[in-house]
Amino acid sequence: MADVFFYGTLCHAPLLEVVLARPAAEIDAVPAVLGQHGVWWVAGHAFPMIAEEEGAQAEGLLVRGLSETDVARLSYYEGGFDYALRDVVVTCDDRQAPAQVYFPANDRWQAGARWDLNDWAGRWAAMTLSAASEVMVQFGVKPVDAVQGLWPFFCARGWAQELAAEGAPQTLRSSMTRDDVKILRYHAGYDGFFRLRTYDVQRKRFDGTQGDVVTREAFVAYDAALVLPYDPVSDQVMLIEQLRYGPVHRGDPAPWVLEPIAGLVDAGENPADCARREAVEEAGLTLGDLRAMTKVYASPGYTTEFFHCFLGLCPLEKRDEGINGLDEENEDIRSHVIPFDTAMALVDSGEINVGPLVMMLLWLGRHRAALRAPT
Repeated sequence: MADVFFYGTLCHAPLLEVVLARPAAEIDAVPAVLGQHGVWWVAGHAFPMIAEEEGAQAEGLLVRGLSETDVARLSYYEGGFDYALRDVVVTCDDRQAPAQVYFPANDRWQAGARWDLNDWAGRWAAMTLSAASEVMVQFGVKPVDAVQGLWPFFCARGWAQELAAEGAPQTLRSSMTRDDVKILRYHAGYDGFFRLRTYDVQRKRFDGTQGDVVTREAFVAYDAALVLPYDPVSDQVMLIEQLRYGPVHRGDPAPWVLEPIAGLVDAGENPADCARREAVEEAGLTLGDLRAMTKVYASPGYTTEFFHCFLGLCPLEKRDEGINGLDEENEDIRSHVIPFDTAMALVDSGEINVGPLVMMLLWLGRHRAALRAPT
């Protein structure tokens, strides 16, 4: 049996339950202090680090009587952050007790502000619980180094669930809610950059009765921010062109497609900030005035993918055309600056065959006169 001292996110009982795979009532945890140590946020991240600090005290929990499997599960989770156990002595119930603590690898992380568990819980707990669940599904299936690189994407999926809580109006739609849908069982599925979930579900019908239990599949993706740059003075738009593998696998003879600028919304990121970031990365374009267009599901019958669409008002000239993209993401993106009418002609001809771009151009067509009106 092992006793482990926790000073950060694993002091949050719901997260500890996920990692140890049992309820808090079955976990022997008591308050404890590790002297001569301080705790800080890891700079730029939503988790803490611990290090020696003269005169400081790190407050946390001592979890006692952990089994070999418990420690293996904890090390699998912590190993993804490059943390490993060290022996220490903590103070618990006014007595000293031997314990172990997960310390970060030397020089792996940089310290930021002083750690505050309540601040973390208020902003990051729900997202972290979702991401941790995805990590622990892989325990005993994949080595930790195969999962480590997916942590930011697991967090992004968790963040998408928080963004989803905003919902949308229900004026024409039924007043039924998520509570009227019962996920009865999840089956084994693929867990990686994307997730494929097979599940048994039962739903309430429009007539008020319960429907049959059916088995369905869902492709669990991300929220994305999309932006269409538009110059109301010259009446020009910017489109980007790149190779897409969906058309490749469909057998399309021309899998390079015209699209709006787009990218995945990172965990904790405002979709508008994502749109601005992607405009720089994919088109070398710094956007000023950003207008919300619409928020839509890409294909709600089977995927969670959700689009936050924006119009970026900015001056555009032919010199804004070029090749952009991040080398580390193997991007090769060409931008085109064309008149709005030319873009609509490409919609009519079918050359623009990506749904979000068609939708955004039609939205612009509806609002274009007002955007171009003298102020």
